[in-house]
Amino acid sequence: MPTTFESWFAEHERLARATREGLAGEFGRLLDLVAGSLRNGGKLMVFGNGGSAADAQHLATELVVRMEGDRRPLAALALTTDSSALTAVANDFGYDQVFSRQIAALGRPGDVALGITTSGRSRNVIQGLETAHAMGIGAAALAGGTGGGLHGLAEPLLLVPSTRTSAIQEMHIVIAHALVRGIEEALGL
Repeated sequence: MPTTFESWFAEHERLARATREGLAGEFGRLLDLVAGSLRNGGKLMVFGNGGSAADAQHLATELVVRMEGDRRPLAALALTTDSSALTAVANDFGYDQVFSRQIAALGRPGDVALGITTSGRSRNVIQGLETAHAMGIGAAALAGGTGGGLHGLAEPLLLVPSTRTSAIQEMHIVIAHALVRGIEEALGL
C-alpha cells in the first residue's frame, strides 16, 4: 500500500508540472474566451460523458454558486443534467446528438461550449462542438493524449499530456478550478 500511495502521488506531481508548463498559453486563451463571454452577457455550456460529465457539472456549479468566496452568480450550465432531454434525444435522434441538440436549442453567438473528453474521441462531444462552431459559439475542449478528433475544431484545445484516464481527469479538475478563479479575477469579483 505505501508503494502504491507514493508512486501515485509521484506520477500526479510529474503530470501536474508537465500540464502547467505545457498548457499555460492555451489556458490563457480559454480564460479570455470564457471571461469575455460572461462579461458580455453570454454563458458557458459544459458537457462530457461519465467522469467528464461529473466534471462538467462540478465546473458549472462552481460558477453558478461559488467556489470559495461569495460573489454574484455566473451564467453556466452542464448539458449533462437534464435526464429528460438526454434520454429523449438519445432515443429519438441517437446518443451522438445529446449535446448538439441542446446547444442548438440553448446556445447563442457569444456563448462558449466547453467539451470535456479524456480521449478526444467522444462522438457526442465532437458533434456538440461542431454545432457550436457552426452557430458562431466559441468551441473549446479539455482532453488528453493526442486530442482525437478535436484538432481544428476546439480552439483552444487543452490537452493533458497523458493517456491514463484517471490522470487526465485529475488535471481537468485542477484546470477547471484555476479557470473559475481566473474568471473571478478577470471580472473583478
